[in-house]
Amino acid sequence: MATPDDRRYTDQHEWALVQGTDGTSSVVRVGITDHAQDALGDIVFVQLPAVGDEVGPGAPIGEVESTKSVSDIYAPVAGVVAAVNEALADTPETINADPYGAGWLVEISVAGEGGDPIGGLLDADAYQALVDAS
Repeated sequence: MATPDDRRYTDQHEWALVQGTDGTSSVVRVGITDHAQDALGDIVFVQLPAVGDEVGPGAPIGEVESTKSVSDIYAPVAGVVAAVNEALADTPETINADPYGAGWLVEISVAGEGGDPIGGLLDADAYQALVDAS
């Protein structure tokens, strides 16, 4: 399974990738990992938060429903939802086909100057070790 090294990961199987910063905040794109989509099976529905919702790290921000189960999606960072992937309402299976690209879920605006808003998350090697151990 793919684990791109350009992003960070949570132990709940979300990924986070900084999209850009403007000096006062960063935008972090969030999705679920290839491992997570594979474990879920065919994804048939996604419930995402509303733009403007405040989220906290580790807090549920939505759900992914598959033919097997329903799983919560957790925020990897604290901030405000800046965008949601509207295309998933009509084509949730995009998450299965491209979990690290077109299957992204939300973008979160993280306040704070400088620093790495996702630096405290797992790197690709640590995440892969977590997956391999389970």
